Amino acid sequence: MSIDNLQEQVEKLKDEMDVLEEVCDSLPKCQEDDACETCETYKKINALNEKIEVLENKIESLMGDDEEDDEEDD
Repeated sequence: MSIDNLQEQVEKLKDEMDVLEEVCDSLPKCQEDDACETCETYKKINALNEKIEVLENKIESLMGDDEEDDEEDD
């Protein structure tokens, strides 16, 4: 999988997360203390964060591999 493809996926997930955060900010339930612990939207946001982190780690790994390849070519 290419770095560009992974970066596109990260951007899509971030956009989706932004939409969910906007919804979360507007929910009456979210005004209560500890509401995030029981909020399904918040759970979705956390899941998206985890996916983003995994993809970003893959990107870093691939970029590291590319740098090593460049050093070997020198």
